[in-house]
Amino acid sequence: MNTKQLKWLSYLTFFVMFFATFGGTVVTKTDSGLGCGHEWPLCRGQFVPAHTIASLIEYSHRLVSGLAGLTSVAVVVAFWLFAKNRKDLRTYSVLTLIFVLVQALMGAMAVVYDQSSAVLALHFGFSLIAFASSLMLALGARKMDKDKHSTFREERSPVSLAFRNYVWIVTIYSYMVVYVGAYVSHTSSAGGCSGWPLCNGKLVPELTGSVAIAFVHRLAALLLFIAIIVLAYFAYKLHKGSRELWSLGTSAAVLCLLQVFSGAGIVFTLSKPELYIFAALLHNLLISSLFGVLCYLSVRVWQLGRESVEPLEASIK
Repeated sequence: MNTKQLKWLSYLTFFVMFFATFGGTVVTKTDSGLGCGHEWPLCRGQFVPAHTIASLIEYSHRLVSGLAGLTSVAVVVAFWLFAKNRKDLRTYSVLTLIFVLVQALMGAMAVVYDQSSAVLALHFGFSLIAFASSLMLALGARKMDKDKHSTFREERSPVSLAFRNYVWIVTIYSYMVVYVGAYVSHTSSAGGCSGWPLCNGKLVPELTGSVAIAFVHRLAALLLFIAIIVLAYFAYKLHKGSRELWSLGTSAAVLCLLQVFSGAGIVFTLSKPELYIFAALLHNLLISSLFGVLCYLSVRVWQLGRESVEPLEASIK
């Protein structure tokens, strides 16, 4: 396989992972997790379930997740055979496969056995890593193919250790915010804070029950937004010669801003189920995309940091 074929295979894997993540959100938001009863992989004792809305939603998600597993196996084989000099891309493919399997196993366990809200939130966290890994693979494969067919080489600004560490901290923190958000969803605490941006008309509400859970998530999301704006500023300020870095920083800032507004949309549509489902789906897909971009940026600042150090070490020797 050539680089173009590897690129399109990675695109297909990401496309399937996108719909697997989308389907998982639909299952959660429509309470269809037990649409097939406490059975897996069969659905109420059948390979083709009864045509109820809940069973169709749950079974469709299982089928797409199964397809995600097959495409994940395909990219692992393809990149390990035909991209032997790209350890990073091979790693992304393996991570995609591992976390697809982990989230599938957790999904099956959630169906067969009752799980706590904390464990269900962790299920979304693992599926998020699978989605991010497939996105990183697609972006990396695209860059590999582009570099092979282009004679132009972008001027690269050196990446400082401080900026690299900051990007890593923001990425890790974003995962914690996602987990808290998933916990809000699985504990049905989204209505704990009515109104936006204030919570129940107060800057700091009485922190009890669902109000405390929802408010902590809002506060964590605000801090993440500020952290990403700072990240985008320094990505541009310190790396004007690297279009890749400031493009990724800008993308993260735009996705985070949209994420904030989609969160507000959830609050304002809680009493309108027909609109709430779309707001919730958009909210989850935006945070999945944001986390994927941050993960890829984390890897790129590490790689570029090494590239800027290696010539210096060579000159010293």
